[in-house]
Amino acid sequence: MSGQGSTGNVIAAVCSFFIPGLGQLVQGRLLMALIMFVLAAVLWIFLLGWIVHLWSILDAALFKPRG
Repeated sequence: MSGQGSTGNVIAAVCSFFIPGLGQLVQGRLLMALIMFVLAAVLWIFLLGWIVHLWSILDAALFKPRG
């Protein structure tokens, strides 16, 4: 994936829209995907999961790979 605004990031953001962390998983960031998914699941119990959900979408869309 090339970086911010690339097709890969758009696809990852759409994936995160449906399931928090899925976009990070598509980008190959397993640890961040797991953190986003678990944190969103826990916070939805307190009706605050939408915060992590939005964070997951933005993180996937704005991701810039190193190198």
